Amino acid sequence: MAEAGRYGAVLRAWFRETLPAAGNARRLGVLTLIQSLGLGVFLTSSAVFFTRTIGIPAQRVGLALSVAGLCGLVCTVPIGRLADRLGAGRVLTVNFLLAAAGFTAYCLVDGFAAFLAVACVIAVLETSAGALQASLTDALVGEAERVRVSAQMRSLFNLGFLGGAALAGAAIAAGTSTALYATVLANAALQLVSVAVLLGMRLPAGARPRATAEAPGGVLRSAALRDVRYVAVALVCGALELYHPLLTVGLPLWIVTGTDAPALLVSGLLILDTVLVLLFQVAVSRGAGTPAGAARMLRWAGWALGASCLVFALSGGHGALLDSTALLGGALVLVLGELYQASASWGLSFGLAPAGRQGEYQAVFSLGRGLQQFAGPWLMTSLVVGAAGTGWLVLAALFALLGLAAPPLVRNLEKARARTEPASARAAGRRPSGPPVSHPSDRDK
Repeated sequence: MAEAGRYGAVLRAWFRETLPAAGNARRLGVLTLIQSLGLGVFLTSSAVFFTRTIGIPAQRVGLALSVAGLCGLVCTVPIGRLADRLGAGRVLTVNFLLAAAGFTAYCLVDGFAAFLAVACVIAVLETSAGALQASLTDALVGEAERVRVSAQMRSLFNLGFLGGAALAGAAIAAGTSTALYATVLANAALQLVSVAVLLGMRLPAGARPRATAEAPGGVLRSAALRDVRYVAVALVCGALELYHPLLTVGLPLWIVTGTDAPALLVSGLLILDTVLVLLFQVAVSRGAGTPAGAARMLRWAGWALGASCLVFALSGGHGALLDSTALLGGALVLVLGELYQASASWGLSFGLAPAGRQGEYQAVFSLGRGLQQFAGPWLMTSLVVGAAGTGWLVLAALFALLGLAAPPLVRNLEKARARTEPASARAAGRRPSGPPVSHPSDRDK
């Protein structure tokens, strides 16, 4: 009974830490659950849907998704700038409505050209949604809580993604076109549910979007893109997110082609990673609330990710038991680096963005992630499969160097801001506190 009581107390404490507080933070958590459920359903079943149901050859699917990814990168910053002018909630509402139409359009695709067009639209919406949600989080919960709430949302994201993947697995097991069409339409419906959740949120007084000076010349004249030091921090943080293709592309290929471990370990390690993030992301995020603390955490992330690669390098061809043990140990170290990197990314992207320009700066920060998503699968295939042990050492060195680079880059950026931004301007840019007066779409304006 005593043991059960202790476990119950631990579980209750974890729920208190992970469940966002009532109000806008909890609504953001609900929004995250809905979006991650849809993403889990779609991503798990999309490859089968595209190739078997729609009938697009696998090579052309890969080409279309790469082109779509580039479209997403190009359009993210303009959409972020639009959010600063109109409000992240309003732009995100339109984003979800268009996403509902886009996923529905997948069910009407009958050729490659139509598939490419829909994929590009979806990529633009999905790539920009992350920056828009981060900007909305800043507006809704404020500076003191935004890193903690982001950590809570990432834990909830993993929970929703697991549920979505399970539902998609059932649809794939059914093996019918109807079941696969249902997964796509379910994701479209969840976008509409997300709109309903957004409309229930209320923006604090003083946090409405403010008009910002527009430089001529479009995206290339973006103030955030011309903030070279900020872009450098964003690229370093995004490059450290190579742990994602490492986990989803490199490690599965390594397990199957370079080790004696059972292939079942591929899904086992992915599930382990997802569960550990769900359990510990909020706790690890403490200390990332300031740029300096986040920079230190990014350094730890680089070291942990580098160490995981060294452990993975030990898993090649030593028998099923030893290889499986090394892979498990490497995965545990990798998830620690993942937790540090995610926490640091929130502290840096929020803390280094000037007041009133969160949308634009969050969009630029997401470019590092987008470049990683574009180049990561190729890099992992080349290093992990093509170079084997040497590839793991190269990755370890890359992660460690990126981690070492983070603190001096952040210090230089903060010093430059201190020289160029007067204290009075910074004070004027602070949002006054006050009671909620409108939801983020500002439909009363």
